[in-house]
Amino acid sequence: MLDLKICPECGDRADVPIVEQGQLVCGACAHRWDFHRLPLFALTGPSGGGKSTVGPALARLLGGAAVVLEQDVLWTGGLRDDVDGHPAFRSTWLRMAAMIHQNRRPVVLCGTVVPPEFEPLPERVFFSRIHYLALVAEPEVLATRLRARPAWREWDEPRIAEMLAFNEWLRAEAATMSPPVSLIDTTDATLVETVERVRLWFESAQAGTADSTPDPLARPG
Repeated sequence: MLDLKICPECGDRADVPIVEQGQLVCGACAHRWDFHRLPLFALTGPSGGGKSTVGPALARLLGGAAVVLEQDVLWTGGLRDDVDGHPAFRSTWLRMAAMIHQNRRPVVLCGTVVPPEFEPLPERVFFSRIHYLALVAEPEVLATRLRARPAWREWDEPRIAEMLAFNEWLRAEAATMSPPVSLIDTTDATLVETVERVRLWFESAQAGTADSTPDPLARPG
């Protein structure tokens, strides 16, 4: 069963999945089964930070080493819940990433998310760890990028102001989150430079050598 919330023995669907000693355990029939519990890589940050630009280049660079996905593709009406943090949307993505992990391919998920929106969810148990890397920028640069976006993306001034506030909050609080969020400042960086820094972050985390402090390649912020 690729959907890890469903027991392959009795078919019960768990609202709160149980993992014990590296195995999933059915709360209804106590059946136990093995699964691939891989780390998830969240490439996050404010809109305009560079996620959508870096994602395609990263997918080409990593090749078969990881599956790079754009979070917004599932931002549909049925998942746009009004609850803070959008748990239905976040839970759906964790379930999707966990299913892909059963193919032994780690997922790099590109989209705006912070640890308090993923870590408390029941589906978090499917992952050994979630690594977070945020692409941020100086506020004036971020605002210029957002104003240059096409009209259909609806970036008016109030919405831009909200994103600038999130950008500054993230830069200030990244190191204090649990787990900490690493930062890369894209203000003056080229696409090639940013993609290379993200690749190094991914590979060091995969090798188990990633630091839990903000990325040393980030600009002082």
